[in-house]
Amino acid sequence: MTNYFFSYIFDPLNVSVNHMPSDSTAPKAILLLQDGTYFEGKAAGHPGTATGEICFNTGMTGYQEIFTDPSYFGQILVATHVHIGNYGIKSTEVESSRIQINALVCKTFVDEYSRALADQSIQTYFEEHQKLCIYGVDTRAVVRHIRSKGAMNAIISSEVTDIEKLRGMLAAVPSMDGLELSSKVTTTQSYRVGREDAPYRVSALDYGIKNNILKCLTERGCSVKVFPATASYEEVMSFSPHGVFLSNGPGDPAAMGYTHNVIQKVVEDGLPVFGICLGHQLLALSQGISTYKMHHGHRGINHPVLNTLTGKAEITSQNHGFGVSPEAIAAKKDAIEITHVNLNDQTIEGLRIKGKPAFSVQYHPESSPGPHDSRYLFDDFLNLMATAN
Repeated sequence: MTNYFFSYIFDPLNVSVNHMPSDSTAPKAILLLQDGTYFEGKAAGHPGTATGEICFNTGMTGYQEIFTDPSYFGQILVATHVHIGNYGIKSTEVESSRIQINALVCKTFVDEYSRALADQSIQTYFEEHQKLCIYGVDTRAVVRHIRSKGAMNAIISSEVTDIEKLRGMLAAVPSMDGLELSSKVTTTQSYRVGREDAPYRVSALDYGIKNNILKCLTERGCSVKVFPATASYEEVMSFSPHGVFLSNGPGDPAAMGYTHNVIQKVVEDGLPVFGICLGHQLLALSQGISTYKMHHGHRGINHPVLNTLTGKAEITSQNHGFGVSPEAIAAKKDAIEITHVNLNDQTIEGLRIKGKPAFSVQYHPESSPGPHDSRYLFDDFLNLMATAN
């Protein structure tokens, strides 16, 4: 019996279903997890072998923004939505200059696309960036396994199909716990974005910053100078900033000792500070609050978060595998205030430092991809800069 993949294509005149026969000539690929569980599928994209921590994202749209988010560097991504690639690739809808994931796992890899504004197919895109995909996999089973057993390393290969050989290769892959990765994705040279005569100057530490974060700052009247992750306190202050921004990024924040003291000094100076995702964790660490590796992390565009200051809920975009310790915050409740809490599991989603104009959130208010519920946080940052200066 012939197998079929079903690709739902949007047509401006009507909605049609395109029945695309599976490619029987596609090479076999293997996905092997660290605990020995493995899945067979077909290879797409660029042939080869890829390793990294396996994680999943539940977003139904925004795959291109997800692929290019530097926070995913070093990871294998499982897409829970059935169809990946069906609206193609557009060169302007990227969060960095390259695909950051190490490899993709999906159910249906759709090479045909319907969007007239798209520049190319996902197959061409993956070939250009030399990224591997395994498709035809029961992604529901993969996700249920990760949710049950927790995040772990994995290997995908279209070159090696011998499980024992793959097991030996996988054993050499380092754990994400304790792994410093921001230095792999940060800019090597500082640069400026926004109008030079903008009313506010912001020094941004690039731990893996997303393009849309910079856009959210510049469209609000900020001239931003982006510094490498390893920039010193003196370098950050050389821009005479009205505020300092701490970006998102990959890896274990506790392994980034080179920036903890820099952030601590900026906070002590009384400058407005705003951190997102990894920047949130680093702000906490700079105040002596520990972080921890989560069981399987939060990645998606529908995570409910309660703003404890307003009593309102926000639907948020998230991508993180580490969190800020609630016990450590409780021990410093006189210095730190919790401002946001995840309504699914009660994890810490936001904090502010009492007596200082410094705050952070674990999620992504730049919403790329994701809802716009939290864009107000950029306005809050501007208000702090206006008040402090």
